[in-house]
Amino acid sequence: MVLIVEPLDPAVMSWLMARHAVRFAPELARDPAALRLALAPVQALVVPATVALDAETLAAAPRLKAVGRLSAGVENIDFEACARLGAEVVRSGDATAPAEAEFMVGALLQMLRRVPVVNAEGLRVGRELGGATVGLIGMTPAAQLLASLLAAFGARVVGYDPALHANDAMFARWQVEPVSLRELMETSDGVCVMLPAFTRYEGLLGERYLSACKPNQVLVSLSSTRLFDELALAEVLGSGRMAAAWFDSLEPGLLAPGRPLHAIDTLQTTPRVASTTLESRARAAWGVARRIDELLSPDGPPSGY
Repeated sequence: MVLIVEPLDPAVMSWLMARHAVRFAPELARDPAALRLALAPVQALVVPATVALDAETLAAAPRLKAVGRLSAGVENIDFEACARLGAEVVRSGDATAPAEAEFMVGALLQMLRRVPVVNAEGLRVGRELGGATVGLIGMTPAAQLLASLLAAFGARVVGYDPALHANDAMFARWQVEPVSLRELMETSDGVCVMLPAFTRYEGLLGERYLSACKPNQVLVSLSSTRLFDELALAEVLGSGRMAAAWFDSLEPGLLAPGRPLHAIDTLQTTPRVASTTLESRARAAWGVARRIDELLSPDGPPSGY
């Protein structure tokens, strides 16, 4: 059985129902106990980013082969527990890339104009993206499309990815100049953070790099805030060295009273809207549905997966 907890495009839902037994129960997203009780016969599960799948929850799904997620964010899925079950976490990685790239361009444009700097004549003025250097941290599919959009504006694009060597062909393919993380922070007028939320990257953007940021830099991040040291981020934003930051995802409690980032008015947040558009939802739904169908087919997934 396929349990759908997140609404899907009607055409995708019909396609799945023609191939598998499907239960559509969006109310389970708000009832963790009921969700666990429903998992015993489930072979594939599609859940929204608001639903956490920890080891305890996954233990209630002994037949599980696939966990599908349409939107960005898999930090609250226990990958190790999925692996023990033999369940694949299914995402359509490229489906949201165009939406995320457009969102980051829009965020950069807004911040560069909304947070003015003082020019040589003493006037407070906004800045143009076309004359800026933009640094990409993480060469994800969204970053690759973003590089093309930025080039069309006339921006200089530099990039850093801890998983890629500076000579990797990906940089040349997308016309991104590879640099060290420190050089990227020191020279970029705008920084776009798109690294995946791997444990090894936690705290990567701390005092060592943030304190070296170019004055009046703006930063937009689609990554987990666990990549940042909150004290260092609060310092550069509070001091005005970094002009503004925009996060499309925040860890719970990060802005609570008593935390370093509380009441910093140059920090803007949105609730994971970068990847969510009409078009990206349809692309993601089809990608997840087709992969689930492959995993549940009697012959198993095709070779090469």
